[in-house]
Amino acid sequence: MTGRAVVTGIGVVAPSGIGAAAHWQTVLGGTRRIGPITLFDPAGYPTRLAGEVTGFEATGYADSRQLVQTDRWTHLAFAATRLALADAGLPQSSPDPYGYAVTLASSSGGNLFGQRELQRLWGGPSRTVGAYQSIAWFYAASVGQLSIHHQFKGPCGVLVSEAAGGLDSLAHAVRSIRRGTPVVIAGGTECPLSPYALACQLAGGLLSDVADPERAYRPFDAAASGYLPAEGGAVFVVEELGHALSRGARIYGELTGWGATHDAIHTGPDTAGNPAQYARAMRLALDRAGIGADEVDVVLPDALGVLRYDRTEAAALRSAFGDRRPPVSTSKPLTGRAHQGSAALDVATALLAFRHDTLPASAGPDEVAAGCELDFLREHRRPRSRVAMVCARGFDGYNSALVLRGAAPVREDEDE
Repeated sequence: MTGRAVVTGIGVVAPSGIGAAAHWQTVLGGTRRIGPITLFDPAGYPTRLAGEVTGFEATGYADSRQLVQTDRWTHLAFAATRLALADAGLPQSSPDPYGYAVTLASSSGGNLFGQRELQRLWGGPSRTVGAYQSIAWFYAASVGQLSIHHQFKGPCGVLVSEAAGGLDSLAHAVRSIRRGTPVVIAGGTECPLSPYALACQLAGGLLSDVADPERAYRPFDAAASGYLPAEGGAVFVVEELGHALSRGARIYGELTGWGATHDAIHTGPDTAGNPAQYARAMRLALDRAGIGADEVDVVLPDALGVLRYDRTEAAALRSAFGDRRPPVSTSKPLTGRAHQGSAALDVATALLAFRHDTLPASAGPDEVAAGCELDFLREHRRPRSRVAMVCARGFDGYNSALVLRGAAPVREDEDE
């Protein structure tokens, strides 16, 4: 056991597409996948746009018994995990159950399932809920269901740090590998698109109510008006390097450093996050990776789209990198913000960028807002050092940063 953790499989189920290849084409092409909410009627809400996974059929990834017990959020995790395992060349059921673990992030849980059951409780004559209400909404439901379905019996767990969780799950996967578990399923999916979930997000005052999909979600832009919700995310096979090499696995990259801090401040109408704590998370990630700020090819930021938060994120990046600030690129305006699912999706973007030897241009801003002056990547560019930092913040003060080093690119005739 080397203690080094590499990514050998990527499973994407997101507004950008189903599968890593579809996601990469969306990002590379700058194709906007935001549109009207269809999972329920949003007519009575000021926010009516979101990023949904179009064309998703859960029956292709789990059987009817599993689907009736679980929420759409878990259905997306079933699909992303199946895709990640296939991409890694690993079996869907482990021959060594205790050598495989599941560590995913969770944010809003199974709110579509919970809403349906509570409506039945208070709106129907039976005044009852179904037998699976007690487990389908629970934030650990996806981890439990995947562990059972794939027979992964290693040390499993769930990370709950809102949007930062998608990075925290990968950091925990590295710890599990260093403690002796050779394969860990990590990442996260999300489905915050129900009347209840949307009402909760609206109460935070950070959602955009702009009706034009082209202008509704514009992080770091002078016209920023808030974020748009999204579903989906990404799941990864994180593997101990020696284990991966012994079976001839394809390696996307190595997870080399991470940092997590907390503001200890409740998210409110006047808060904007603590740039000092956010910058400290970035420095911790760089220090643990053993690299200097000038070695980072690109930063994929949290990009909330609320100007006061965007300004503190820009301030944190300036503090952490000084005068050696790397290019910044975000694809969230194309897909919406899927909370911890988006952080995991950003990791997939970074790994695919190195695989294809192309750093994708940022999807905005068009007019950089005052206080958000960063080196936004305006055109596709070849990477130099093959190092990326992914940053994420969660409501109520979570800050996380992850540093990864991409493997050598593949030739076009080698890529599948």
